[in-house]
Amino acid sequence: MFWNLMIPFAGTSLGAATVFFMKKDINAVLQKLLCGFAAGVMIAASVWSLLIPSIEMSGGGRLKFIPALTGFLAGIVFLLLLDLLLRRIDTGTDESEHSTRMMALAVTLHNIPEGMAVGVMLAAALGENATVSLSAATAFATGIAIQNFPEGAIISMPLRSKGMQKLRAFVYGSLSGAVEPVFGWLTVLITKTVTAALPYLLAFAAGAMIYVVAEELIPDAKSSKLTGISAMGVASGFAVMMTLDVLFS
Repeated sequence: MFWNLMIPFAGTSLGAATVFFMKKDINAVLQKLLCGFAAGVMIAASVWSLLIPSIEMSGGGRLKFIPALTGFLAGIVFLLLLDLLLRRIDTGTDESEHSTRMMALAVTLHNIPEGMAVGVMLAAALGENATVSLSAATAFATGIAIQNFPEGAIISMPLRSKGMQKLRAFVYGSLSGAVEPVFGWLTVLITKTVTAALPYLLAFAAGAMIYVVAEELIPDAKSSKLTGISAMGVASGFAVMMTLDVLFS
């Protein structure tokens, strides 16, 4: 079971490791492309990894969107308040550094319910009346890991471009995924309680990610005349993450 819980974390770490193949200085075109790519990844992950599963977990009926809507709006408001708080604390801090910090926070929040979802699958596979096979739970964890690969990269690479050492940028990118095995294990212990709240938590993470995209990434991507490059980055990031989510959901 331990290794099943660690699989998604391994995906994030491998994505963060792409920083070791990156030069310290990147040109403006590549920087805008990466910024747009990060936005595309986060939008697609919010829809396919978080909001759609949230709605599907809420059962049938016309009002099954309520948990997703409630969690989504709560995530937006939470990040808004946290953003305002951090801006007061970070007075004098470079704006791009603040943007990277917010993105790392959003990805970390997104990884919490994903880790919990892996925990639910494992609990179902290990229960007395197993409703899911262990191989299916492993396949689910592997799918989450593949989805996590670009998410680790969109944290570590911007940090490196701002002058951070490669090893430190890698550690920061990897740490965003460290919450997955922790919350996965906790979920195995208290599955029944967590399962009821999971639709709200998934949507909450989606709201947090969409806030960062709208408030930080898109303005950064449009901060120069290279908006066409940024749009291509958004499109490619969205396409990659949508494909991974659909293939491994």
